[in-house]
Amino acid sequence: MPIIAPSLLSADFSNLRHEMNDVSSAPWLHLDVMDGHFVPNISFGMPVIKALRPYSEAKFDVHLMIEPVDPYLEATAKAGADHITVHCEGNPHLYRSLQTIKALGCKAGVAICPATPPEALSQVMDIVDIILVMSVNPGFGGQSFLEGQLPKISVLSKMILQSGRPVILGVDGGIDEQTAPRVVEAGATLLVAGSSIFGKADRKAAIEGLVNVSCRS
Repeated sequence: MPIIAPSLLSADFSNLRHEMNDVSSAPWLHLDVMDGHFVPNISFGMPVIKALRPYSEAKFDVHLMIEPVDPYLEATAKAGADHITVHCEGNPHLYRSLQTIKALGCKAGVAICPATPPEALSQVMDIVDIILVMSVNPGFGGQSFLEGQLPKISVLSKMILQSGRPVILGVDGGIDEQTAPRVVEAGATLLVAGSSIFGKADRKAAIEGLVNVSCRS
């Protein structure tokens, strides 16, 4: 059964506390921090995460799409993150970043953009806890799934198996009831979904729908 992580980027920003509570049946909540520099959009930052933290029992899965990232790792952890995911692109000291995240008491994740080959993560397989495949170009919600990412998911799944470590393999972008079974079949164990959950009136049913179709794959 895959982990479902609703992406708060697709929620109603004028009522985030209610929106967050409306997806409380999901074990994780995905929070995208964007700076308008690493990606062409600005979302929210640590004060918002800190304000939401007391009102949710979900694991806060924070995805930092910012550059530079290292100066903000401690603030992200103090704001209430359980997991911190950073990008491998443009980070010459990725291993050190992951070490820092783990030292802060958080699970360490690495996100990989569509144009980046899976082999770019070969030297961090001994430390990473979460790998997040971006199946859209990062920066905006509501994009269509990029079919070319399916082989990458399969390769990363094999790399995880060879590592012998319990690394979670996530996919973020264009996840709905049509694409979810396909990425799970390719090896994904975490589904980050935005508009396919927050775009529905019954968010709990939307979450259950993703789980059900994935389990039948």
